[in-house]
Amino acid sequence: MSIGVGEAAGGVGAQGVPAGEWEREPHPSDSLRTFGAVVQALREHAGLSRVELGARVQYSKHTVESVELGRRMPDEVFVERAEEALGNTGALRKAACHLTRGEAGLAAWFRRWARLEREAVSLCTYECRLVPGLLQSEAYARAVFEGTIPLRTDVELGEQLAARMERKAMMRERPTVPFSFIVEEHVFRRRFGGAEMMRELVDHVLELTAPRNVTLQVVPLEAGLHACLDGPVQVLETPEGRRLGYSEGQKNGRLISDPKEVSVLCQRYDTLRSQALSPDESRALLERLRGER
Repeated sequence: MSIGVGEAAGGVGAQGVPAGEWEREPHPSDSLRTFGAVVQALREHAGLSRVELGARVQYSKHTVESVELGRRMPDEVFVERAEEALGNTGALRKAACHLTRGEAGLAAWFRRWARLEREAVSLCTYECRLVPGLLQSEAYARAVFEGTIPLRTDVELGEQLAARMERKAMMRERPTVPFSFIVEEHVFRRRFGGAEMMRELVDHVLELTAPRNVTLQVVPLEAGLHACLDGPVQVLETPEGRRLGYSEGQKNGRLISDPKEVSVLCQRYDTLRSQALSPDESRALLERLRGER
């Protein structure tokens, strides 16, 4: 659990830190909001107001409110005192172990998967809508974000672009982790910008998929119907040997942990591997596309 700095009711933190230094989270995470909802539910079940709970845990009413609304990361002292004040059920201690801070530039529903990616021992990605995020050039990523509705501010665009580029870094930093990509040919034919930007994108993809641990297979236009027509999917393996899946749609994403569901996704992915072009054929296709620009 991340440890913050407490803000006590009397204007001094539980560890002697002046009030106000326990800062609001700039990007509340789902886990913070969920933890806050649990605190609020237990407080209301106990028949306490925020002022009354604040008095019992020796934090201000405003701090209690901020925690309940997911705006602040509770410190260890707050968690322990709130646990004792709200019945010692163990719920808050257990929930606090899963608290994570929000990450600027990443959609709320994607943050957990992004963290799992960084620890995965293998990652497989099928994409039929756009170039996978890990293979996008900066110009391509910017164009994607600029076309998103609702429109983003310049600050939000900058945060999204920075997060995308930072996420891509693991491709270089983890040379022994197998990365597999299967992408529909039409994705690389979808135009953005001018011919030079398209060539830059193809060059970028060819460069990123050149290392031995990275495999790119293209599903050619003439391949017809295949096993992954339900939509984009990703599958990874954790250091403990567990396989997890992820699928994404309009304004949502789903982490798939049920072994049977993940097994089906893996079977579909493996089947599509046999239907797609080989890695060498895929690179040759991209090189031909580059020459057509």
